[in-house]
Amino acid sequence: MRRTQQQLREDALAIWRAGVDAVNSERLVREFVSIEGEDLIVGDEVLSLAAIDRIAVVGAGKAGAGMAAGIEAALATVAVKKQLKGWINVPEDCVIPLQYITLHGARPAGINEPTEAGVAGASKVLEIVASLGPNDLCFCLISGGGSALLPAPVERITLADKQRVTKHLSGAGANIEELNTVRKQLSRIKGGGLARACGAGQLITLIISDVIGDPLDVIASGPTVPDSRTPQDALDVLNRFHAREAGISPAVFAYLEQRASGCDISDESFPCQVSTLVIGNNAAAVDAAGIEAERRGYSHAMTAATTLEGHAEDIGRHLAEMAIHMRDEPGPDCLITGGEPIVELVDSTLRGKGGRNQQVVLAAIERVLAGDDEQASAFRDFAILSGGTDGEDGPTDAAGAFVDERVGAAMQQRQLDVGDYLRRNDAYRFFEQLDALIKTGPTHTNVCDLRVVTVSRPNAK
Repeated sequence: MRRTQQQLREDALAIWRAGVDAVNSERLVREFVSIEGEDLIVGDEVLSLAAIDRIAVVGAGKAGAGMAAGIEAALATVAVKKQLKGWINVPEDCVIPLQYITLHGARPAGINEPTEAGVAGASKVLEIVASLGPNDLCFCLISGGGSALLPAPVERITLADKQRVTKHLSGAGANIEELNTVRKQLSRIKGGGLARACGAGQLITLIISDVIGDPLDVIASGPTVPDSRTPQDALDVLNRFHAREAGISPAVFAYLEQRASGCDISDESFPCQVSTLVIGNNAAAVDAAGIEAERRGYSHAMTAATTLEGHAEDIGRHLAEMAIHMRDEPGPDCLITGGEPIVELVDSTLRGKGGRNQQVVLAAIERVLAGDDEQASAFRDFAILSGGTDGEDGPTDAAGAFVDERVGAAMQQRQLDVGDYLRRNDAYRFFEQLDALIKTGPTHTNVCDLRVVTVSRPNAK
């Protein structure tokens, strides 16, 4: 099918949006939790309401507001009788009024770091779960961003220490598993800490996963599942990224070294019955995007990463190569991929503003230009888009960015140096000049990133 450039751009955005909408957090909770007669249905589990005295809801994450709204709606008919109450730590721009559950702004929008407000909220969560009894039920609602939103440093480590650790590892290119390996060992609530503190008879965790492969102990640093990592693993990560040389507090190393030697090992047993359900993930978003692409007449290929991805620049170059190949050769005319690459940041004195999705598209642009001597037509007949499903790409108010023929022409007219912006991690300012940022505001969900390539073949009828 022959498509105009405007149609390619609009289709790419609509396909991406369909993927995001499919993992709407409120709807996902409603699909898994319901009241049927005298029973509470959670997934495949049936609980007798008569056996439950009180219901509490705790948690953290970028999808927390939607998940909390969903649980309130699902439990509306028993909320008063079961003394429903709760506390969820969310980004400040995700706070909305609810009837029974408090949404606590635990960090500013776009700043994915632990804060004193987050510490206060985490303490409230621990207080609530500790107050529950054996006839009570506790829901824990977990989604991406939960690690930074739910900080509870161990006694010997300050919040400032943890902030420096997080900032250093993220800037050095550590992936989410490496980052959480360290954070769990320095926390009272992560790595099963919330479950150990819970006095309820049953703890049910509902998860919207932002980690490829859905490892339960990695998502939000696993507050309700046993920690599969050790203090020595955390030390290995810190050493691999030269944390001592970067000035990370000696107290962090002293604490981990003492625990690694066999002292002060936490009890991993849980006092309550714990069950966990993953109710949404990246694969679900990719599948939904594929359905929308098919509805719009595309023959699509799609893949959701099952293991951690590499650098954003490599992902971007691959997307560019696939776009050119699909445009010029028979086969699928739409590519949908999901995952979460990493960005290795340059020194802060040189660094601009951007996020991993914007970096992906900027790298794709560089690759396209490198392979086309006729730069004026380099971006003809395709569009490339990459966006974070949470609506927040790095420390910016954009979900991501896109490029098509119009953007390419504007870029060349302004004579922008793609390589310079790419090297300085300054993709936001690059795309801002070209009106090529994707801005959605908070989506109240988070299942990693979604990338779309749409193609029109010049010789198609």
